Amino acid sequence: MTHPIARRSALKKAAAGALAIAATRGLANHHQDSEPMEKSGPLKRNIHHSACRWCYGKLELEELCVRGKEAGLEAIDLVNWDEIPILKKHGLAASLVWGVPGGITKGLNRLENHDEILNYFEDVTPKVAAEDMKRIIVFSGNRDGLDDEQGLENCRIGLERIMPIVEKHKIQVVMELLNSKRNHADYQCDHTSWGVELVKQVGSENFKMLYDIYHMQIMDGDVIDTIRENHQYFGHYHTGGVPGRNELDETQELYYPAIMKAILETGFDGYVAQEFVPTWEDPIEALAHGIRVCDV
Repeated sequence: MTHPIARRSALKKAAAGALAIAATRGLANHHQDSEPMEKSGPLKRNIHHSACRWCYGKLELEELCVRGKEAGLEAIDLVNWDEIPILKKHGLAASLVWGVPGGITKGLNRLENHDEILNYFEDVTPKVAAEDMKRIIVFSGNRDGLDDEQGLENCRIGLERIMPIVEKHKIQVVMELLNSKRNHADYQCDHTSWGVELVKQVGSENFKMLYDIYHMQIMDGDVIDTIRENHQYFGHYHTGGVPGRNELDETQELYYPAIMKAILETGFDGYVAQEFVPTWEDPIEALAHGIRVCDV
């Protein structure tokens, strides 16, 4: 038999949970309402909000800057270095610059790729620094038969050549953790443990992992404790609904407010970039909702 006091406590908790779910669903349905976004009140801004450019490919960059800033963006992710002036014109930062040769599949895990990648950093790093931006992305590349130990060693060799360049200009390099199960078959940096070991071996504050929450939920799970235990090896975060990589709403399995609180508790003061593919009629309304969900 349940003690009456314990039962009352449980009922109170259930009611509070129902209210929280209702509030989240209200946000998720916001794109169907006619009320303007500012009715939800000012953002807390404990999280620095960004969004990945490629998810909004149907919008011109100028439109994404204008409307994205109205929705709450402070930065845009995954832009080329020569697009930075457009962002700055609208008071936005480039939270992550890309364009490294080879892209996702032909990365630092192959020694034959190192010279071209190094040339890119010699050229682009000073330009990014001159615009007062702080972060450039790299990739491990696909395994293509290469074992994980050798791939890690090759990445370390390449990164140790890059570090003097980025350390001089106070730029941080981040390697993205991607899933090899659903989106990027054969990608080598596909588990947190592999990426963390690489950061440890490189041993520079100018090299960290990009912890993509969507990708690592698929590969590793245990997201909140992973962040708590390994946050010192993470320099950047991406979001995305699981399954499907769509909106951060009730259709997916991750509860992003709790994840964002865990990130804040580590002392992280960098950017969290939304990297989901919008399915709503207005992609900026979907972005605004994602920002609100993560604004803890």
